[in-house]
Amino acid sequence: MTLRDIPVGQTAKVVKINGEGKVKRRIMDMGITKGCEIYVRKVAPLGDPVEITVRGYELSLRKADADILEMEQ
Repeated sequence: MTLRDIPVGQTAKVVKINGEGKVKRRIMDMGITKGCEIYVRKVAPLGDPVEITVRGYELSLRKADADILEMEQ
């Protein structure tokens, strides 16, 4: 299950970050690391971007970035 599969209003935990190089580093620099909890606040009408709350701040992610985050509820 990826971050895009989590419904609005639900919280899930990051299990794994599937990515390499700069993309993975950028995601981790935003505070999204293995084991942290992410709350899905909103999803745009066409599914891009996804607005989340992580570590107490709001963040918007593109669909491509949300797809590399494996989650568990």
